[in-house]
Amino acid sequence: MRLIYCCSALLLLILLPRTCQGGNILVIPTEGSHWINMDILLQALHSRGHNLTVMRSSKSWYIKDNSTYYSSYTVPVERSFDQEFITRVILKIMEYERGALPLVSFLYLSVGMFSTFTEIHEAVGEFASAVLDDKELLRMLKDTKFDLVLTDPCWGGGPILAKYLNLPVVYNVRWLIAGEAHFGIAPSPISYIPITGSGLTDKMSFFQRVKNMILHLTTQTHKHLMIKEKYYSECKIIEFILHLLDVFLFKYLIFHFDLSVSRTTSLVLLYNLVLHIDNLAEG
Repeated sequence: MRLIYCCSALLLLILLPRTCQGGNILVIPTEGSHWINMDILLQALHSRGHNLTVMRSSKSWYIKDNSTYYSSYTVPVERSFDQEFITRVILKIMEYERGALPLVSFLYLSVGMFSTFTEIHEAVGEFASAVLDDKELLRMLKDTKFDLVLTDPCWGGGPILAKYLNLPVVYNVRWLIAGEAHFGIAPSPISYIPITGSGLTDKMSFFQRVKNMILHLTTQTHKHLMIKEKYYSECKIIEFILHLLDVFLFKYLIFHFDLSVSRTTSLVLLYNLVLHIDNLAEG
C-alpha cells in the first residue's frame, strides 16, 4: 500500500504543470536589420512568460509601437534611422562594394562613410539624451522595476541608459560600438584576433596580419574621433561604461551567431540564449 501511495504522489508531481516567475525585461534595440534578430528573440522570451518593454524612437521604421508580445515606450526625437536614411546608406554601400577588394571596401566603409557614421552616432546620442532629459519617463522606468536590460551594443544608447538605471545587461550580439567584444574582455593580439568585417580567421599570413593591423588602427581612430565625441555630452565616462559592460558581457552572455553554421545549430544557440536570459530574469 505504501508503494502505491509513493507511486501516486510521484505521478502527481510529474503531471503538475511547471510554473516559473517571468522576468521584467527592458529592451533597447537598434533599428533596421538588427531589429529582425532581436524580434525573434523577443518572441521566444514572450512564449516563456517574460514581460517585455521595448524603448523605441518616434521615427522608428521597423520597430512598431503596438505588438501582441511587448509593450513600448516611444521617445520623441527629431531624427532617427528612418526608411529614407537606411535606404540611402544601404544603396551607398552596395554601389561601392560591387567588385571592390575586401580591404578597399572596409577602408571605404570606415573612412569614405565617416560622415554617415557620424550622423548615426549623433542620432543615437540625441535619443539617449532625450530619454535622460525626460524626468517623467525616467520615473516610470524606475518604478517599473525592471530585472535587466536587453540591448544591441552596436551603438551606445543602450549601454548608457542601462548604466543610468543600474541594471544588469545582456547583449544580443557579440560586437561593440568600436569593434569586437573579445578586445574588451581578454588579451587580444592583433596577429591572431581578426577585426570584425575583415573576413579573416585566427590563422593569418604576414600580409593578412598587416591588413588586420590597418583595420584595427582604423577602428581605433573611429572610437576617438566619432564615438567619444558624440556620446560625451550624455555620459562623460562612456569609455569606462563600455569596459564595464564588457565585464557584463563576459559574465552573462557571449554567443556568436555565425551564418556559416547549420540552421539546427543556430536554433540550439538561440534556445540556449533564451535559457540564459531566463536565468537572469528569474534569479
